[in-house]
Amino acid sequence: MLEFLDKQNHVFKGIDEPFSDTGGVAVLRGNLAPRTAISKPGAFDKSLHHFEGSAKVFDSEEEANEAILAGKVQPGDVVVIRYEGPKGGPGMREMYKALKYLYGMGLNTSTAVITDGRFSGTNNGCFVGHISPEAAEGGPLAIVEDGDKIIIDVTNGILHVDLSQEEIDRRLSEWKRPEKQISNGYLNLYAQVASSADLGAVITHRR
Repeated sequence: MLEFLDKQNHVFKGIDEPFSDTGGVAVLRGNLAPRTAISKPGAFDKSLHHFEGSAKVFDSEEEANEAILAGKVQPGDVVVIRYEGPKGGPGMREMYKALKYLYGMGLNTSTAVITDGRFSGTNNGCFVGHISPEAAEGGPLAIVEDGDKIIIDVTNGILHVDLSQEEIDRRLSEWKRPEKQISNGYLNLYAQVASSADLGAVITHRR
């Protein structure tokens, strides 16, 4: 057994020779994620740990996937998928298809995806999920427009849209909550009482 471990010592890393200088998960904050967002830098190349690009905004996973497959997403774009959080989905769906499509089309190293939905650990490419507060709660993600400059800095924990706070406030004052995708049943009830992703997306009791 010891002989096997010696031969395979690249599997076991000591503190003097770690696989990574940081952990595999990163918490981001900024004017797009006042209550945090989550990325997984351990799943993508360090060259993508800082990414700046133009927003391509979609109000559902389906809209984003159709646009990617139709060739409407280009290098330098940041795909914004919103209204997929705990309340907006409802249920905080996993946005893996968008990243898989981008990977298959050779765009995974030249684009990024940000969302109030969630991701699994199998994705490859620059991605940020769990953005809180989510768009359906009136979070800043709700007012991002096509062409806005998005800054993702995983190393320094920043998720930012290049807008003044005055412009963000102006857009939020004009924002209107969209109609719910599901108007009845258990998911509708969940959407009404679910907490934000940063609080676990759990059912909360209303007094």
